[in-house]
Amino acid sequence: MKITHLLDDITIIVNNEERDFINNHNSTISLSSLNEHEKWTAQNLVRKGMYKLTNDNKNIILTGRYAKQ
Repeated sequence: MKITHLLDDITIIVNNEERDFINNHNSTISLSSLNEHEKWTAQNLVRKGMYKLTNDNKNIILTGRYAKQ
């Protein structure tokens, strides 16, 4: 078994607030458009791997695996 097979089955747990954040925002979010509490939530989601920062650190993008269909 390869490591990639193991990583595909990992479940990331998000709380209700984080779930609502994902559902209520687009897949690309400008950090300047968020208030302080939303920035804190976004930072937690980046740490969990749900979002990633762009190279200029001005936007976050929902990662492909979690992107809305």
